[in-house]
Amino acid sequence: MKVFVTGGAGYIGSITATELLNAGHDVIVYDNLSTGHRDAIPEGARFVRGDLGQPKKLARLLAEERPDAVMHFGAASLVPESVANPAKYYRNNVAYTLNLLHAMLETGVNRIVFSSTAAVYGIPKTIPITEETPTNPINPYGESKLMIEWMLRRFDEAYGMRYAILRYFNAAGALPNRGEHHDPETHLIPLVLQVALGQREHIKIFGTDYPTPDGTAIRDYIHVQDLASAHILALEALDEGSRTYNLGNGQGFSVKQVIETARSVTGHPIPAVEAPRRPGDPPILIASSQRIQRELGWRPRFTSLREIIASAWEWHRTHPNGYRR
Repeated sequence: MKVFVTGGAGYIGSITATELLNAGHDVIVYDNLSTGHRDAIPEGARFVRGDLGQPKKLARLLAEERPDAVMHFGAASLVPESVANPAKYYRNNVAYTLNLLHAMLETGVNRIVFSSTAAVYGIPKTIPITEETPTNPINPYGESKLMIEWMLRRFDEAYGMRYAILRYFNAAGALPNRGEHHDPETHLIPLVLQVALGQREHIKIFGTDYPTPDGTAIRDYIHVQDLASAHILALEALDEGSRTYNLGNGQGFSVKQVIETARSVTGHPIPAVEAPRRPGDPPILIASSQRIQRELGWRPRFTSLREIIASAWEWHRTHPNGYRR
């Protein structure tokens, strides 16, 4: 298939583009490089620099290329920023996705795999989280992704546009030549590894009084290569109908477990400083990925926290400045 990948210069998008090429698909990456990196785009993918806020360019490009499907990763994704600047998130995520969907309609592209988020669930009342767990986002980022999910369902009902919605939990890990490089960095594992590299003095633990075994929050970490493989399986299943899946490891690891594992992997003491809880942080978030396992045969290959962190450490150790030359 020929696949049009928005946000394909970003962390998850670039690794999925790599896996698409490895699976024999043709790939066009469309990215404005506002947060992505040119060097992250794999060789073999055609790169077009552009913005989802350019509907005429989008429609022209889709008409010229005639892709079989779109994988949509392009989005703003910082929760605190979404609270401070919700207009940016409703514009970049919701309005710009509507531009993309209109361009797809105009050019007859009727398949899309959408990068959603566990943030659509907000603070769930039951664990593990299934696809039937009520959606109740607590920030504009999660709201913007849920709005897009609603649009996709309506576009399928009205126009027959097939979709796969993939709700991620905590993406982590790396390939040897592609990894996580955000500015600013907000994710726990790369922040911990920056301490090991001497780029930060310590890591902050936000909350040590949660109702968990060690008092710190528990999260589900899924290796980015496992995410990529799920995207390809979902893409290939779209002929059978639209679908929504959670993507997680199915296990929970606490903040202290992440830090201790990173100490073991890196051989660095990684000083930690306790800090108050952040508002809105749930004690535990763990996914059930039983539906995609049952329906598509997907299984996470990287299930141990140690191997996830080890792959991330290999990337950060050999690319201490990320994609900066």
